[in-house]
Amino acid sequence: MSDTPQPQPLLEDEALERLDEYLDSDRVDPDALDLISAHGFLVALAVAPSEVETAAWIAELFQGEPSFADDTERSEILGLLERLRNNAIDTLEQGGLPELPFDTALDGLPPEETPIGDWCAGFMEGVFLDEASWFEHDEETVATLLLPFMALSGLFEDEPDMAELATDTARLQSLVDQLPELVLDLYLHYRVPPETPKPMPRRKKPAGRNTGTGKPSGKR
Repeated sequence: MSDTPQPQPLLEDEALERLDEYLDSDRVDPDALDLISAHGFLVALAVAPSEVETAAWIAELFQGEPSFADDTERSEILGLLERLRNNAIDTLEQGGLPELPFDTALDGLPPEETPIGDWCAGFMEGVFLDEASWFEHDEETVATLLLPFMALSGLFEDEPDMAELATDTARLQSLVDQLPELVLDLYLHYRVPPETPKPMPRRKKPAGRNTGTGKPSGKR
């Protein structure tokens, strides 16, 4: 029996459908994130090593100020987005994995033509929002952990390394399957201090020799 925890949904289906309905409406800027991209974006904010102000991420997600029918709808939609982010934090804090809200099979398609690519692009948008803090410490490890998100997002297709990876369908599917675990790895990277080497025991000095304390080791 596997010890890997089962991924946990971050919102119930009805809440996701309500967000999808609103984000797909004409009251939202055409360049705003859709449901899948917003999900990845908010998961990235849950992982982020530093807190991003609410006003900043709302403006990024909606590409400006969203339009609401009334204050009730505003509270409902923003509340659902905040709850998704907070549920991601709670899940990761307990060592759980976030459930991805789409089919994770590429079926031979390029990732950027699937919801997988949209989700990873949204995740990377969350990284770009405060990129300096993500790479402030141990840049090499962070870059390695973020590589699958970058490769699957389609945002870096002009990079030579990405172009080579784009043709390896088996490896791409493997990266997709690892996404929930990689999210948790990133979260823990920023919050679990690295192990410090245990101090070596001090060697005992042989008896009968001058220990350097200033005391004579024998008779004059």
